[in-house]
Amino acid sequence: MVYIMCVFMLGLVLGVVVVASNPSPYFGALGLVVVSGMGCGILVGHGAPFLSLVLFLIYLGGMLVVFAYSAALAAEPFPETLGSRSVAVNVVGYLVGVVLGASFFWDGWFGGLWPTVDEGVEFSLLRADVGGVAVMYSSGGLMLVLSAWVLLLTLFVVLEVCRGLSRGALRAV
Repeated sequence: MVYIMCVFMLGLVLGVVVVASNPSPYFGALGLVVVSGMGCGILVGHGAPFLSLVLFLIYLGGMLVVFAYSAALAAEPFPETLGSRSVAVNVVGYLVGVVLGASFFWDGWFGGLWPTVDEGVEFSLLRADVGGVAVMYSSGGLMLVLSAWVLLLTLFVVLEVCRGLSRGALRAV
């Protein structure tokens, strides 16, 4: 399980590097999906599968809105890919920064945080996220409905802004 968590963390760092180094909104949105998937995989490994599912759905809804808005405003026929020279230079620069930061903090690394939820199964009576599900539906249910409504409203606003000159009244960008 430790190897799987290492793969999730490596994917998280590489996804953040892709998001930070890419000027094209298409590949930036792909990097955001990778980052959210890897982060939710880390949450699942540490015993929060329901929270991971809810966050992944909310992140995908938010990223759908951001992707629709950025793709509509920056419609370029030939976007720069991850293999372009400028993007590759940025990727190498960010990876060098990650390696330097990791080497600086390597001595203070504490290996006791690596055990996942599967390694303490003998000592637990309930799953790790059962209490979180109850709290989310009892006192957090209104916030879930409100956040879903806000994401839907934001999607409609973005689609109205990006509709074009023929019908969209807000197309001043």
